Amino acid sequence: MTETENIVVGISIGDLNGIGGEIVLKTFEDARILDFCTPVIFASFKVMTFYKTHFKSEINFNSIKDLDQIAAGKVNVFNCWNDPVKIEFGKEDLNIGAFAIKSLEAATKALKEGFVNVLVTAPINKHNIQSEAFKFPGHTDYLAQELEGESLMFMIHNGFRVGLLTDHVPVKDVASHITPKRIEQKINTVYESLKKDFKIQKPKIAVLGINPHTGDNGVIGHEDDVVLRPTLQKIKESGKLVYGPYAADSFFGSNNYKNFDAIIASYHDQGLIPFKTLSFGQGVNYTAGLNKVRTSPDHGTAYEIAGKGVADENSFKEAVYSAMQIFKNRTDYEELTANPLKKASRSERR
Repeated sequence: MTETENIVVGISIGDLNGIGGEIVLKTFEDARILDFCTPVIFASFKVMTFYKTHFKSEINFNSIKDLDQIAAGKVNVFNCWNDPVKIEFGKEDLNIGAFAIKSLEAATKALKEGFVNVLVTAPINKHNIQSEAFKFPGHTDYLAQELEGESLMFMIHNGFRVGLLTDHVPVKDVASHITPKRIEQKINTVYESLKKDFKIQKPKIAVLGINPHTGDNGVIGHEDDVVLRPTLQKIKESGKLVYGPYAADSFFGSNNYKNFDAIIASYHDQGLIPFKTLSFGQGVNYTAGLNKVRTSPDHGTAYEIAGKGVADENSFKEAVYSAMQIFKNRTDYEELTANPLKKASRSERR
């Protein structure tokens, strides 16, 4: 793929009763984005036409039944189903969950087969997608099975990046999930992603403690002293710039996070609450560590405002832009790795 070619962005439509359709339409209503990417929405032409009418959009869709028919410069809709769909904004519906999975599976298949370059997923409802055939907590776990690599939830916004040692794990089980093996694996995934996906040659990574005040020398738990600190020391001795554990309560408020290329939180809310507070609805959820690029907005289905035309598309739009940039960065990295002479010639020109 050359720099002049559009990146083909596959889009899974998510929960049809949520705000996914609206934010997808709003993102691509500015036709200038089609100069940089070719979107392929995995849904049905009838569903997208319903959204277009409901939200009074002027987008013209290119309806396709075969991925060989993807047209650059157009908003393509790949028909994943012909079934009639009853859309009731704001309602949780098992049938709607099934359509969300059809879209996700078709988009993932297209990604694996190379018809699309990256995948951007609109929000799903983690409850109504469950079935005998689909038993995953969400997108990340499903994609970890379907794509090669070690997946990691990586929240990104400009130079602010937060990864997680544990993601969708009940708080009561967090400490038992944090093992030396997991710590090493997650830090290595973040480290490699910073190099390949964000072009940072010597990444600096901060790790937040498991317990309040990182355990206060065992007064509030022993996990930081027994598991986390020794493992971080071992990783640091290997040459990686890894620091911590830091007490999470003051880390963000003191602006210490600005001194690092990435922060790794011990559990979901420890990392995502400050991230979403500081990213002001512009954040992106990136699944790092896989052999393909997948991003999503940092919010859910927002049933309470679905269908009202007031959803903010900025996080989804940023997810599209981030996916394209990461794809370009990764492509450059792979080319330079395969051809060291090219890297040397670039250095000489500087």
